[in-house]
Amino acid sequence: MESAPRKNKGVIRILKAFTYSWDGIKNALKNEAAFRQEFALSAVLIPLALFLDAEISEKLLLIGSVLLLLIVELLNSAVEECVNLCTDKIHPLAKRAKDMGSAAVLFAVINLIAVWSAVLWKLFCS
Repeated sequence: MESAPRKNKGVIRILKAFTYSWDGIKNALKNEAAFRQEFALSAVLIPLALFLDAEISEKLLLIGSVLLLLIVELLNSAVEECVNLCTDKIHPLAKRAKDMGSAAVLFAVINLIAVWSAVLWKLFCS
């Protein structure tokens, strides 16, 4: 079975994809308190990472840990939206899906804390 040909190619496809991504970021900032808090934290931590007298690999780890948290929070929010679309009732599978998304965010937070602690310890305590 053949799939329908794609309408957008090249630069137009890339621009449309960017627009969809930007819409997702704006939606998350408007509707998700946790994403707003993490986004505000990133506005502090990313410039701080660039300012620190750290090696480029350490700066990339610091920034990467912040970006990972934002990515995981967006995915968690997407899971929650999909679950909410499917049912407004409390269902064990819906709870499991939402809890797993929340656990993923927790691991991203732990990763951020571990990376920042290790790099800052190396810079200031060794």
